[in-house]
Amino acid sequence: MAAAVTAVVFILSAMSTRASAALIEQTFVVSQMRMTHLCRETLVTVVNGQLPGPMIEATKGDSVIVHVVNQSPHNMTIHWHGVKQQLNCWVDGVPMITQCPILPNHNFTYRFDVAGQKGTLWWHAHVFSLRGTVHGAFIIRPRHCGANSYPFPKAHREIPIVIGEWWEMDLEQMDSDFVHGFLDDQPSASTINGKLGDLFNCEGAVEVGYVLDMEPGKTYLLRVINAALFSEYYLRISGHKFTVVAGDANYVNPYRTDILAISPGETVDALVVADAPPDRSYYMVAKPILTPPPDPQIPAFATRATVLYKYSSNHNHSNGAAAALSSRRRRPRSDDAPVAPEMPDEFDMMTSFYFCGNLTSLRRRHAQHLPAVRAQVDERMFVTLGLGSVCRRRGQQSCKRGDSDETISVATMNNVSFELPDLKTSMLDAYYRNTSSMDDMVVELPNGPPRMFNFTDSALMPTGPEEEELEPTSKATVVRRFRHVAVVEVVFQSTAMWQGDSNPMHLHGHDMFVLAQGLGNYDAARDVARYNLVDPPVRNTVLVPRLGWVAVRFVADNPGMWFMHCHYDFHLSMGMAAVFIVEDGTTADTSLPPPPVFSSCSHDNSLKPQEFFLKAK
Repeated sequence: MAAAVTAVVFILSAMSTRASAALIEQTFVVSQMRMTHLCRETLVTVVNGQLPGPMIEATKGDSVIVHVVNQSPHNMTIHWHGVKQQLNCWVDGVPMITQCPILPNHNFTYRFDVAGQKGTLWWHAHVFSLRGTVHGAFIIRPRHCGANSYPFPKAHREIPIVIGEWWEMDLEQMDSDFVHGFLDDQPSASTINGKLGDLFNCEGAVEVGYVLDMEPGKTYLLRVINAALFSEYYLRISGHKFTVVAGDANYVNPYRTDILAISPGETVDALVVADAPPDRSYYMVAKPILTPPPDPQIPAFATRATVLYKYSSNHNHSNGAAAALSSRRRRPRSDDAPVAPEMPDEFDMMTSFYFCGNLTSLRRRHAQHLPAVRAQVDERMFVTLGLGSVCRRRGQQSCKRGDSDETISVATMNNVSFELPDLKTSMLDAYYRNTSSMDDMVVELPNGPPRMFNFTDSALMPTGPEEEELEPTSKATVVRRFRHVAVVEVVFQSTAMWQGDSNPMHLHGHDMFVLAQGLGNYDAARDVARYNLVDPPVRNTVLVPRLGWVAVRFVADNPGMWFMHCHYDFHLSMGMAAVFIVEDGTTADTSLPPPPVFSSCSHDNSLKPQEFFLKAK
């Protein structure tokens, strides 16, 4: 069922002639609808009958209210990905961690500010796999309009480009499969702005694709979002170049390239000038990046949109006949198909590695407010990311490993797989009220793995004696506490345990300075000297490269309870996550305020906390 979006803007102050802060109010109705693609009708969960969902547009300093009306059969929360929620952890939108889930036929209202931020962010369901269809763009523009509002040439138009996937299955069932160690599910197609494009067809009739209209000579700001569950993507437009100007709502030094690399959870802002011959049309291609053998090989599908040139009504035409084409797309020559770009090999991960390595933070002019990288580090962690197994029978300490039905595959951080505690309220609620029962249910994320080994040894990918020795792991509610304003450095190390995936790691409530990246095993004696402490890029989601590492640093200055997790859906569902607890400061202005409403999550006492992620009974 589609529902109209209610968008009401109230002026909060008229103290001066300057643009003032506003209240942006929307209603999200979450429901199910049937959509037909690839000759098959699929029941999908969407917001306001849209895929992607409605875009939220705000201005730096605005307040936002979103009323979520859950008319779906699923439990629901919405996470405002990249919004820092300073002193407002209660509305971060992580079920059973920061809030109770919104049950079917229930409502919940999110209220928060977007002070101190501007750029491209997004929102999505945080009930694991449902974010595959419950997501949308969240755009925060500078407070002052005009030619100097951005530290780059003002664009003629700003256009969200949301890369996603099309799933012909029940996404909550897929999530349950991951939790129980079954990893065979896969998407049927990739999408750009919800459309599959003409690489896919139904009985010979091609699927409709997204069309981007551009006027010759104009500059466009593409706000690219990777909302996919599974894949990092390359994005390229034939005949055109990109100038990357921001990532994760943080400006970067302009970077000229003909290809973008973007992992799940990330956003990239890039300028494109319409300077190709206007009598042709061009393909925009989004292609998934696959891990090469000996990793398990799963199908992945590129998709494409079409770029068409048109003339606007105020274009200078030489005669009346030309003027009649005003405001219409320029017709390509009838014998010419759109020009397709040459894409990297499907296993090419180095292009992505170099793309990430070429980004640096813009620290001049509009970015003077950015804090400098803290030189003094208070806490250091070395966190390995990989797969392992636990015995299928709960509490059993010993079982047959390898390809065995006696185990369940899990994803880990430092050899511990995250699970929720057995609480009848959210973890944040229990923490705020100093509930001693929660303290008894959590374990601390250790500073490093239980043992050191060659983390990137490809011999660990297939099952064998060496792998089986390292495979056993544990499940626990993993947390790490930081004192207020502690400077924290984390080195994330991808491993070859059963797979060689990269890992897009997302930290809620904070941005991270990305100091360095590398391939192979991290070696502090060698690699600390490579740290960029001058102008490192600032991200909320950082890609840890395949069989490589990334070093990040952040200041724990936002009191509350913040999820840190991999943004690949199967890794998240399998437990590659931890909760970072930032303690209160010494004043009221540096302490987490009371929640809007204390509430118990025990709407149905027959359900255990983990089952709140799954379909309501």
